[in-house]
Amino acid sequence: MDCGFATKCIYGNGKDFEKDKTGAISFPIYQTATYEHPEVGRSTGYDYSRLQNPTRQQVEKVVAALEGGVDALAFSSGMAAITAMMELFQPCDHLITDADLYGGSIRLFDNVSEKNGITFSHIDCSSEDIESFIQKNTKAIFVETPTNPMMNVVDIRKTAEIAKRHGLLLIVDNTFMSPYFQKPFDLGADIIIHSGTKFLGGHNDTLAGFIVVGSQEMSDKLRFFIKTVGSGLAPFDSWLILRGIKTLPLRMEKAQENAKAIVEFLRGEEKVKKVYYPGIEGSKGYEICKSQASGFGSMLTFEVESKELALHILKFTKLIPFAESLGGTETLLTYPATQTHADVSEEVRMKNGITEKVLRLSAGIEDKEDLIHDLKQAIESFEG
Repeated sequence: MDCGFATKCIYGNGKDFEKDKTGAISFPIYQTATYEHPEVGRSTGYDYSRLQNPTRQQVEKVVAALEGGVDALAFSSGMAAITAMMELFQPCDHLITDADLYGGSIRLFDNVSEKNGITFSHIDCSSEDIESFIQKNTKAIFVETPTNPMMNVVDIRKTAEIAKRHGLLLIVDNTFMSPYFQKPFDLGADIIIHSGTKFLGGHNDTLAGFIVVGSQEMSDKLRFFIKTVGSGLAPFDSWLILRGIKTLPLRMEKAQENAKAIVEFLRGEEKVKKVYYPGIEGSKGYEICKSQASGFGSMLTFEVESKELALHILKFTKLIPFAESLGGTETLLTYPATQTHADVSEEVRMKNGITEKVLRLSAGIEDKEDLIHDLKQAIESFEG
């Protein structure tokens, strides 16, 4: 049975869906570390929860179905997933990554992966000639699209063609768009990364990460790593992600509706100098995003006229919290310069456009009129 997307959010692909033996409608939390063996040489399929757990296995099946992957592996956080992904590479390997990435990814690559002998070329994959940066030891291209936080759009199809021409892996962090709006495998990607904390979980109440793979060989390599290191997602957190995914289509549509309304409002504000959102018609990346995704998402970034105004907005919004993270039911404002990208050098931040006047907003599912009113009063109350 080929299920629709919303149905897959609840049941996975249908083929591998196994109802719990108790008949529970909400898949149970198997809060256990170990499992009884019937006899020597026989197993129930579960031995120790570091290796696998029924609740974790269920959320992995659902995420794999949503992305159209061969397998999905659930980790304790998005960064745990990216760390595991880097175990696919060896000392002296080279990767091309986008320069405008989540600050945690940059921190991992520059401080941990490079220490382990892996080198990187950090470039603007939305505008620079990726092919010209390929070296003899290049093994993969790693991108986010849209990027965090400057919302640059990378052409996944074009990048996949380059990767395949040179025998490279294309790894796409699909966190911002989720599989609801964007399907990287359909565009030629080999591996998909998610911070499940964000849109998949969707309620700002748990941490999770996923690697979705398109081949059994890749699955086997990563399964060996997750069972050896023990970075798999815990049963309760797995259940929270399962619960969150059930409403993914509804949340994505409502959050996008809110984002579009906020973008329209901000573009009309004199004190707002620039708004970065891939759904602005005529903007850089609009046509590419339109061609490779079914929506534009609910993430946006905007630059105001001064650092003082930016700090004022963060302090004086009454409804919208100033907080890390994104993709939840609550709209959040983030200050990349001191939060998500605090560990990125000032030189790199300036080059990417992450100034002290830049704010990132993740639209939630509140009433859009209330969100706009809150932003408006915060902006208008500034007297600097």
